[in-house]
Amino acid sequence: MKVLKYMLIFIPISFIAEFMHASSSIMFILAALSIVPLAGLMGEGTEEISFYSGPKIGGFLNGTFGNATELIISFFALKQGLFEVVKSSIAGAVIGNVLLVLGASMLAGGLKHKTQTFNKKVVEVSSSMLLFAVVGLCIPALFTHTVDVALLNTRYESLSIFVAIVMIAIYILSLIFSFFTHKDIYSADIEEEGLTAKWSLKKAISVLVISTVLIAIESEFLVSGIESITKSLGLSEFFVGIIIIPIIGNAAEHSTGVVMAMKNKMDVALEIAIGSSLQIILFVAPVLIFLSLLFTPMSIIFNQFELIALIVAVLIVNRVSNDGESNWLEGVQLLAVYFIIAASFFIL
Repeated sequence: MKVLKYMLIFIPISFIAEFMHASSSIMFILAALSIVPLAGLMGEGTEEISFYSGPKIGGFLNGTFGNATELIISFFALKQGLFEVVKSSIAGAVIGNVLLVLGASMLAGGLKHKTQTFNKKVVEVSSSMLLFAVVGLCIPALFTHTVDVALLNTRYESLSIFVAIVMIAIYILSLIFSFFTHKDIYSADIEEEGLTAKWSLKKAISVLVISTVLIAIESEFLVSGIESITKSLGLSEFFVGIIIIPIIGNAAEHSTGVVMAMKNKMDVALEIAIGSSLQIILFVAPVLIFLSLLFTPMSIIFNQFELIALIVAVLIVNRVSNDGESNWLEGVQLLAVYFIIAASFFIL
């Protein structure tokens, strides 16, 4: 976290660069370097609030605000009509969480503790829900890829809105499941370690609000430079959306997962990876669909490459996590798949 705090210097630099009308590519880089520490501060703020609200509510807030950066960046991309970037960033966030974050966590934790265990029941529920969520995203796309586009006309948007409503409903039901009807499954994971809050509640809320506002401003700088950076570096919008933006938005969350695994808290690392992915699909994606209605309606139809990458990632994480144990080799395998997918999108 100390390194992230030093990176806060890029925030005033980005504002100065904007006033001096720096090029869009430079603004993209400065905004990216600014968003990473701000996302870290947002995570720290929600962690401090959890001391006052309780670990369960705190964990929920941590996941929600952890994905807030992704939501804000995608909102400004929607405004500019960069639908492919938005959709690929949704897919990229899921792929990054279940392959990059979980892979790095298993590798780091496995090297230190050899074999690590986690609550198999909780992971089974989460990974099964993740598989359902990805299937829910993929079915409309598979349908439209096999039907004559001329027959569908504007039904893309109607289908997307229907899927979004179903996803939001499932998300609400999953909260009821974990917080009320089956909270005993999750209560076993909560360990009180006698830690106390470093910040007051007022300070934690203030940091959260200020970080959110600054991320919104920096996200506008970032999105305005996407077209320029893709041309100057010869990158595709798919690669920017599926690899770069998720890494920028979730860098702090990624580092937290690795740290938790090294502390032999694989339950927390898995919850960060799988829980965050679930929230991206069941909450962030539907919200973006609804927000797009304010501008130009966006369909939830992913291309074939994104579909394959999503399905492969989720099937692998289901297979790896079904025994309740992890080791460094499984981490290497997850990372290998992630880098293969990243390289494939790089050459598109």
